[in-house]
Amino acid sequence: MQKSRAPLTIGWEAAKANAVPGFILQGVMLAILIAYYTSARFAFWLDRLAHYKQQHGLVFVVVAGILAGAILPELFLILFFQKGKLRPQNFRNLAFTIPTWAIDAVLVDLMYRANMVWFGDAVTVPVVFAKICVDQLGYNPFLAAPGEVLIYEWKNDGFSWASVRRAFSWNHYRDKIVPTLLATWVVWAPLMAIIYSLPYPLQFPLFSLALTFWVLLLTYMTNRFAGKIEADAPLALAVASDS
Repeated sequence: MQKSRAPLTIGWEAAKANAVPGFILQGVMLAILIAYYTSARFAFWLDRLAHYKQQHGLVFVVVAGILAGAILPELFLILFFQKGKLRPQNFRNLAFTIPTWAIDAVLVDLMYRANMVWFGDAVTVPVVFAKICVDQLGYNPFLAAPGEVLIYEWKNDGFSWASVRRAFSWNHYRDKIVPTLLATWVVWAPLMAIIYSLPYPLQFPLFSLALTFWVLLLTYMTNRFAGKIEADAPLALAVASDS
């Protein structure tokens, strides 16, 4: 019985550890949404960002994914936990995270495009709800969460193929993916409602702003599984904010 509760316990621990930064992130994104629809000047600058993204297409997507998912979290690690000292491990981390999050960014952009094609670009409750369901109940549990946890576990296990074989089992999904989903749904379900309430060209740029937090959360979860941090250890973002 204890074993069956472990995934829920781990997910709940991560959700509690990241509650404050998660609410802050949701508040910032909600403020951006409100400002877009109430301030013509703010909307003008966001629309320029959307236009820039459309102009540069895949290049924008890849660069934004690398900056948000790899460069900024690594800089955060160096500044707050390494006292500003660069180490060889940082370059090894980047060699792993840069291609990982570049590919992830492309997949997310494709998913947003698919949602736009399937449901249109109207901002209505049925359309936004349908997109959230595809995102959080389709893409996330069947592709995003299993794939990203697998990749980080592969790295944490020294790039052992045994970790890849373990990933294709129900026990792995129950013990590793379910708690990750529970922890991230707390943050991402509200964020998706905000992101899908904006026009399609702005959805990926707003996603990239939230991506840094997601990388920190995923790092917490996978290191928790690997036994590298204690169960009640807060996420790096929460630690830094208390410093």
